[in-house]
Order: sequence, then structure tokens, then C-alpha cells
Amino acid sequence: MRKFLQRALNRVVITAIIVLLQIGFFLLEILKWGNYYVGIAFVLRLLSFCAVVYIIWRPNNPAVKLAWIVPILTFPLFGGVMYLFFGHVIVPKKLRDSMERTNALVQKNLVQDEDVRRALRQTDQAVANQSGYLLSHAGVPVWDHTASTYFPDGEPYWEALLIDLEKAQHFIFLEYFILAEGKMWNSVLEILERKAKEGVEVRLIYDDVGSVFLLPKKYYEIIEKKGIKCVAFNRLVPFMSLVLNNRDHRKIVVIDGKVGYTGGINMSDEYINCTHPYGEHWKDAGIRIEGEAVWNFTVMFLQMWNMSRYTEEDYCRYRYHFTQMLPAAGYVQPYMDTPLDEEIVGENVYLNIIGNAKKYVYIYTPYLVTDNEMITALKLASKRGVDVRIVTPGVPDKKFVYWLTQSNYQNLIEAGVRIYQYTPGFIHSKCVLCDDEVATVGTINFDYRSFYHHFECGVFLYRADAIDELKKDMEETFAVSEQITLEWCRDKFVKTNVVGPILKLFSPLL
Repeated sequence: MRKFLQRALNRVVITAIIVLLQIGFFLLEILKWGNYYVGIAFVLRLLSFCAVVYIIWRPNNPAVKLAWIVPILTFPLFGGVMYLFFGHVIVPKKLRDSMERTNALVQKNLVQDEDVRRALRQTDQAVANQSGYLLSHAGVPVWDHTASTYFPDGEPYWEALLIDLEKAQHFIFLEYFILAEGKMWNSVLEILERKAKEGVEVRLIYDDVGSVFLLPKKYYEIIEKKGIKCVAFNRLVPFMSLVLNNRDHRKIVVIDGKVGYTGGINMSDEYINCTHPYGEHWKDAGIRIEGEAVWNFTVMFLQMWNMSRYTEEDYCRYRYHFTQMLPAAGYVQPYMDTPLDEEIVGENVYLNIIGNAKKYVYIYTPYLVTDNEMITALKLASKRGVDVRIVTPGVPDKKFVYWLTQSNYQNLIEAGVRIYQYTPGFIHSKCVLCDDEVATVGTINFDYRSFYHHFECGVFLYRADAIDELKKDMEETFAVSEQITLEWCRDKFVKTNVVGPILKLFSPLL
């Protein structure tokens, strides 16, 4: 029953229902179903017209505007309804006021150490400019003396996390898109419950839609009874578009302000390969940081917590003051992206890395459903001699998105980009590596949902400890993946050249 509901209420099914309703209204128009049809049709067409005007007026990427205008005009009766469900952000006044208060707290607490910034500029001005973009447009400082460890799979991430959770003395913050009862989450929950009884402050945020079919009803109440403070993100917002579309896709753990985690790994058993829903192996990526940069994650979590609970508090009491600097290499800059502003931070970080690449850019992404700017940047990098490689899944989790991803292969391969499909199964990692020096590991997919609609996060790295580990993992992954050729694309002509382009009309919905 749970699987049935999960499939019945996903975006593709809802869109299909809307299309069927559109067809039904066309039939009613033919049958001249009295004045009721005329009135309803007028209201729906007016809604679609207003949606198109609003989209044109907004300062968005023109490709994104076109991606929405085409399906709205294709289905003029219900196109506006689709946009209300999936396309825009309505921020209730109470939430907007809370955002403004929390943004002020973030700006007050996330202050750049100018000595660190100066040292980075002296080392590499181009990287300092990329880091400066995150400081000026995401409000997050860059740090040195922060150790970083890369995890190429969910299993080592989980094992390290359990050890760190056991060491917690003051507080534990967790924020996940998906929680699912099972071996992984239950082992973490057992520690959280025990730590809460010992007096450690434990807070949990999970996305209500991401976990709705995987947890008991009102799970937040069950968690609260265990002594753990809990928020189900966007649980009762009375605006359907915000509830369905703008999700908390972040994965963050902060322990005592000293240690932080992020990456693509959720709290569900497939992420540690206890279950195998898509192929033999689920590959994901995570990163652990220890040092000054953890403060960014602490503030990011507290902002989401206070924005969700409409509260304010003193962030400084959760800051850990390191008495000795860790002997860690390079620079680390955890960052965030929000759909509640006009800045597409996640995509711009990727574009900056691709645009500044000299030798190579390696990319992990489960979905390649993106705009023309990203496709052009990838092609241009390859045409100027950069070795561009992208790894996508060999086994899909969503067939329509898989076909849409594959529809981009031929265009990229013809420009020299090398595409690999992860043969053992599904790859959920979201990583970019460039020239042995620059990388980002986080939660941000190469798709419209991550770039434009979700709350996301990541870690920008320059000459940090984790970079060598990430490169080793990527080289090993290329070796076990299938490199896609033009012949492969031609053999799958219908999916890549017929079905894929049609699906692109609905790419913002997928």
C-alpha cells in the first residue's frame, strides 16, 4: 500500500492526471457541455495566462522560462495548475518574516576571517574568486585548518557517523531529506535516544514529503517522546506549491560544533546496501569535516530550525572554540542554496568550476536534467581541451528521468564529453572534481529540482585532504562503468531522440 501511494502521488503521475484532465476538457468542449464548461474553462485559461505573464516577468534563466511556458501553452486549461503545483514559490508572510530574522542572525554569525581570505588570494586568485562568490551570494566564509574525509559509499560514512555520535557531549543536530525505519536509521536513533537521556541536546529535521511514505504518521511526535526535539519540514504549510515543490533536500549532521557531515546519503537501508532496489550496488558519496568550517553547518542548521519553528536563539552558544588549529591542508567552505531567493548558488558553483577548469572536470550525478547554460558550459570546456567526464546511473530509479538524462548524451558526446553509466547499479553521488585542486561534495543534483526548487547544501574544497580520496574513487568508478558511445546513442534512437526530447517539454516537473 505504501509503495502504491508513493507511486500514485509522485510528480509524473500527477502530471499525467493533469494531462488526462486536459484531454477530458477538450472532449467536453466538443460535446458543448453547457455553460459550466465555459465558466470553468475561462478561469483555468486565465490562470494559465497569468502564469505565463508571471514567468516572463520574473528575472529567471530564459531556458527555464521556456521550459515552463511550453507545457503551459501546450495544455492551456491545466498548464497554470501545473505551475501552481510545481513551478513557483509562495512564501507566507509569517515564514517570510521568520526568514528575514534568521538571515540577520546568519549574517551576524558567519563572518569571514580576512587573514584566511587574503592567504587564499595569494595562493590562487581564480579560486579565491570562486570562494568569494559563495561569501557574497550565499553568505558563507571559507576556512583553513579544517580536516576533510571523503566517503565513496554509504557504509564507511555510516560507520564513522556512529563512532562520532557516541562521542557527543553537548549537542547533536541532524537534518535529512529521507528517514526510513531500518538498520541504518534505527542504529542512529538508538544512540540519539541514549544521548538525549544523558543530557545531550539532540535536534532532528526531516523532510515531510521525502519521508512521508517511509515513516509512521506523525513521526515527529514519536521522536519527541524519546527526548529528541524534532521538526517535520513543511508539514502544515497551507500552500500546495510550497509543500510539494520546495523540499529540504539537505543532509547535515553537526556534533558538538566540532564535526560535520554532508553528502548524498540519506538515512535509509539502500544507502548502506542492506537492500538493493536498483541493481547490485547503490553508490553514494559523503564527506566528514572537522575544524573551524563546521561552524558554517551549525549556523545553516540553526537557521532552518528557527525558520521552521518561527523562533530565535543565540547561535554563539553552539560554537566550538578550537584551542589548537588542526594540521589540515587546504581550504573548506560549506555552503547552502535556497529556493526562496533569486540566486541559483548550486548551479553557479558548478558553472564556476567547469568554467575555470584547465585540465579536467569529473562529475558524479544521478540525474542530468538541466538547462542550456549547463550543457553549453560542459560542451565549451570539452571543446577547449578539458577532459570532461560525467558518471550517471546504469540502473535507473525513475525511468522517465533516466530517459531524459540519456537524451542529453549524444549532444555532449559529439562535443567531446565522455559519458559513463555506473554498471553495478545506481549512483546517487553529487560530486565535481577539477584539476586535482578544486572539488565540491554535497546534495545538489544536476537537475531543475536541485538548482531551482530545493533547499540544498555542499562543501567547496580547495587543496583539501578529501580531494585525493575523491579522485581515487572516481578513477575506480570509471573502470567499472560503461563508456557511452555515439553508436550506443544511435542504437537507442527512440529513447534518446524521440522520447527524450518530448520529455524535455516537462523537464521542470521531473
